[in-house]
Amino acid sequence: MLALAGKHHPRARLTGVASYLPERVLTNAELTEIVDTTDEWIRERTGIRERRIAADDQATSDLAVAAGEAVLRSTRTSASDVDLVIVATTTPDHIFPPTATLVAERLGATAAAAVDMNAVCSGFVYAFAHATAMVEAGFARKVLVIGAETLSRIVNWDDRSTCVLFADGAGAALLEADDEGAQGDGVIGFELGADGSGKDILCIPAGGSRMPSSTEGVTHEDLCIQMQGREVFRFATRIMIDSATRLLEAAGLTVDDVDLLVAHQANERILDHAVEKLEIPREKVVMNLDRYGNTSSASIPIALAEAAERGQVAPGDLVLMVGFGAGLTWGAALVRWEPRA
Repeated sequence: MLALAGKHHPRARLTGVASYLPERVLTNAELTEIVDTTDEWIRERTGIRERRIAADDQATSDLAVAAGEAVLRSTRTSASDVDLVIVATTTPDHIFPPTATLVAERLGATAAAAVDMNAVCSGFVYAFAHATAMVEAGFARKVLVIGAETLSRIVNWDDRSTCVLFADGAGAALLEADDEGAQGDGVIGFELGADGSGKDILCIPAGGSRMPSSTEGVTHEDLCIQMQGREVFRFATRIMIDSATRLLEAAGLTVDDVDLLVAHQANERILDHAVEKLEIPREKVVMNLDRYGNTSSASIPIALAEAAERGQVAPGDLVLMVGFGAGLTWGAALVRWEPRA
């Protein structure tokens, strides 16, 4: 699905981002005591040096609330003015109720609708697109979009191909309606897609209605992330370029117009490939994978929040966000960074 935003007023604007990372740092050296691996092996294959792990008493909603509070505080927005809360997550607190309802209640967003979205590592871009559509359709004036994960709860700590990758964290963004926005301002457009034929290359086989956890023969491994690394790499390196290129062409823009690339932080070699093929300067690319690992739907908002904090993105800059993940799903978004003054 390819769509350009802003054909009708109001326009959706990205006015704030913030993140929350758990305090617990798990280094590669510590992982060598858990699984058969080395610091060198992990860094050479992934680029990761350390990652954050949620405390035992922290659930996904706790991380999401912390990130949500931070963005509301930075934009001086009252939670009571929020119309919709979307939480993109693969690791909800419960099968139901939705984690978003718990987050909205704790934030004090008592007038807001709330819903979860699971597009795995593409989740934040999907949620961002849905939030934009709600704003531009006139259904919402302020939407809080949060990507939050506690992936440490669903990895097999005996599987070195996956446990070294995934981590915990949350990032939040505020989208607001602007009745006076001009074409080219605010959110510009999206390219979203899915290919269910690749469903088995990155998945958790059991725990759903197809194979309930109570099914005879289901093992602990069946309830954890399973990944065919080479196939994921092939898919990711192709789709990131294709999705970004299609969106830029539809918007009448080129890579030269992009001021900041914020890609899903999955693997350093995948990011390096994207930088090379898109021919975008390194200084325009956010990379924090080495410190935070793969936080799935939280990785893009965490990276964007960090870029904003250190001045890597300025008001009016064009930001290209690209995500890919299990499903298989993918998504790209183009947006102007227009923070609250």
